[in-house]
Amino acid sequence: MNRTVLLFLLFIIMFAFSCEQNTNSIVVYTTVDQVFSEPVLKEFEKETGIKVKAVYDTEETKSTGILNRLIAEKDNPQCDVFWSGDPLRTAVLKNKNILYSYTSKAAEGIDMVFKDKDNYWTGFSARARVLIYNKDLLKDDDVPQSIFDLTDKKYKAKVAIANPLFGTTTFHFAALFSVIGDERAKLFLDSLKANDIVIASSNGDVKRRVVKGEVYCGLTDTDDANEAIKESANIGVVFLDQKGIGSLIMPNTVSLIKKAKVSDNAKKLFDYLLSEDTEIALAKSCAQMPLHKGVKLPKGVLSLDNIKPMNIDYNKTAGKLENIQGYLKAWVEDK
Repeated sequence: MNRTVLLFLLFIIMFAFSCEQNTNSIVVYTTVDQVFSEPVLKEFEKETGIKVKAVYDTEETKSTGILNRLIAEKDNPQCDVFWSGDPLRTAVLKNKNILYSYTSKAAEGIDMVFKDKDNYWTGFSARARVLIYNKDLLKDDDVPQSIFDLTDKKYKAKVAIANPLFGTTTFHFAALFSVIGDERAKLFLDSLKANDIVIASSNGDVKRRVVKGEVYCGLTDTDDANEAIKESANIGVVFLDQKGIGSLIMPNTVSLIKKAKVSDNAKKLFDYLLSEDTEIALAKSCAQMPLHKGVKLPKGVLSLDNIKPMNIDYNKTAGKLENIQGYLKAWVEDK
């Protein structure tokens, strides 16, 4: 066998190996902190033998980097699976016709409110917006049960929220606008301002102020609420509006990127992220709450099993979030 034939055969073998490697790998973009998402993806690799090439958002581009990259790559997609830390960015991608509709059997135990009606994304492990309060400062009968109670004069200058121009407070306010309407939402925010609401720098700052007794109570996320409970025995947690509009739940979402052919491996990861095993892993690593009911939780992690969620259209809320930015900026700056 001459040298030319040997080289040709070697080329064929390398090409076939390369094709096999490519077909047994997928690319994942995620906005979830790498410290929490990477172990889940590594476990998927270990269990399936499918190689995952992950692209993570950086702190400098948080909330926009991965989203903008997916939009820029629309006509030449490089990503197979998008794992988002919230539904709003996923809703933007759906509206831009970037996602592929897929129905997963693993989603059967998840409430319909956490799924796109057209199956372009499905939610899993979630955070929620809750009220934390200082038990040394509020008696049981005085603890607010509705977000609208926070305008009562007995809480004047004693309620904290994070700056609504950023993070999950923006999401929370956009959800209120989409559920109760612009007029009622603006009246509520004006009433909060008249009641001298304390605007903290972050959800963590809200937690700190409540724990230290600088305010009676404050709105924050369940991960910060869990940290507050660990730090102090005098902290209570309330899921608000259980007899009304419900509590805002903020799930992770998984979606497939539209391609000429969506791979079976991409669908396998989609199904894996929706599994109870993944929800348990995220409960342990970052106190996120499973959307499947009856999942055994680590000690201290709050449960959503009996919580009434706010029934919102995440696509509508994504649009509302953009529309109210100017109003929220004026509201924050108005002294």
